[in-house]
Amino acid sequence: MISVYPLLIVLLAGLLSASLAGKAILHRRFRHPEGLRRLAVTITALLLIANVVAFSMDLQGHWQSAHLTATVAALTALVIPMVLWRVPITHASNARRVLAIGAHPDDIELACGGTLAKFVDSGHEVEVVVMSDGMRGGDGKARSEEALRGASYIGLIGLRHYRFADANLAAHGQEMIQVIEGALARFDPDIILTHSQHDSHQDHQAVHAATLRAARRHHSILCFESPSATREFDPSVFVDIEDYMEAKVQAVRMHADQKEKPYMAPERLRAVALFRGAQARRRVAEAYEPVRMLSSELGSFESQHSSYLERPNETYTSSSAS
Repeated sequence: MISVYPLLIVLLAGLLSASLAGKAILHRRFRHPEGLRRLAVTITALLLIANVVAFSMDLQGHWQSAHLTATVAALTALVIPMVLWRVPITHASNARRVLAIGAHPDDIELACGGTLAKFVDSGHEVEVVVMSDGMRGGDGKARSEEALRGASYIGLIGLRHYRFADANLAAHGQEMIQVIEGALARFDPDIILTHSQHDSHQDHQAVHAATLRAARRHHSILCFESPSATREFDPSVFVDIEDYMEAKVQAVRMHADQKEKPYMAPERLRAVALFRGAQARRRVAEAYEPVRMLSSELGSFESQHSSYLERPNETYTSSSAS
């Protein structure tokens, strides 16, 4: 009679390897990812050892049946939290298009990575435009590749990456306006996310100005919070990212070229999200300043997962609109 133990040992070894190596996937698709990962590693490691011992002892009869029953029960106990903690993926009945515009390869993940992941899982289409490869602040080629990995991890339908000179994007204002106008004509987004005017980084200010100029007739523009946001950043729209906080952390980690920067640290990301969550009466959130925000667009997203915690009555308008 052929023993079932070699097959079980191979299966359990594969599950253990996947649990050890699959950190990013767990963080993207599950709540409590670290707890789930530790549980998976513990259960599969113990089962692997137990099945190796059982195989070496050549268990037979009732002992083998009892051992195999215990193995199946333990694997079932692992499957249950995986089902319960999986972040749901839905298909929106009225899918919207979201365009996020950033200056540098890591700006989007840092500022609105949780929001975009949530939009993607809610069935909406998300595309990103990045204006530079950040070569003056790091390795331009590496940062471009990291941007692609981050986009793939979040689940974006597209990433348009340009190579205007960073630290001097203001000199390319007209070119950026043309790029954004082209994206608006091609993608026709329902909501635009971009940098705030309340930001100390000159490139972020330049992208903000170019976006407002190119999207001067667009009805819904939200400005996200970068690490370089100033004290004047005053958000009134918040997105609950409790199920996506760790996905955001992992997306930022993919930008390894910038990992030594203080604002890339997971504890810094979580601290900002906790602060904004407290403002929004949630655990963690990402914050936005509205330039203009049509309430019907806000409501279409809110109806999916109660994403937005403060809503305008009709339309927000700020003095920065042109």
